[in-house]
Amino acid sequence: MGAEDESASLRVEEDPMIPTPSAQDPAPSLGLELLMSGYQQADEQAASALIDRVSPLLLRYFWVHAFHRGDAEDLLQDTWMRIHRARHTYRKGSPVLPWIFAIARHTGLDHYRKARRVEIREMQVDPLPEIAHPPSDLPPGGSDGKIAELDAILAHLPASQREVILMLKVTGMTVEEVARATASSAGSVKQKAHRAYQKLRVVLGREARDK
Repeated sequence: MGAEDESASLRVEEDPMIPTPSAQDPAPSLGLELLMSGYQQADEQAASALIDRVSPLLLRYFWVHAFHRGDAEDLLQDTWMRIHRARHTYRKGSPVLPWIFAIARHTGLDHYRKARRVEIREMQVDPLPEIAHPPSDLPPGGSDGKIAELDAILAHLPASQREVILMLKVTGMTVEEVARATASSAGSVKQKAHRAYQKLRVVLGREARDK
């Protein structure tokens, strides 16, 4: 990657193309470490506050992944169950969102693998027609159109790039935190984000010309 590409990749978090959460969205990092620490100590208020703050971000994460969309609510509940069981593994003072989204990511992957196994068994018995279009209903709290807009934009990207942009722009995580959540390097995250922006500029430019 040349000097120009490297310079662009370092600015991925400032690219104005992708809509960022509105002012009404929960602050993605303020006080989460303290809430998580309280959760570990069986503080019910801290646990409730943590769930209230992070659940909208998790729901958007699952919603933008078309394969998970119909099961987003169930995946959200499953993720919190896993978080509850694994809460003792969180290291006090560490960033909370990368730890939580790593669990969410594995929850989604497990769901996908299980669904694929079921689909293969069903195809072997009685093939069913594929759904032509994904559901168009917005998840709870998404009536402001932000999620629909983000969904439409990210649909043009490969899954790995879509996941990176989603974590950067919807959750507000840094490149380093996304790298932790996805078990990859910061360089890989920057590269995926840079390629995603290049792709989206082409797509959005084409759409603007067609209007």
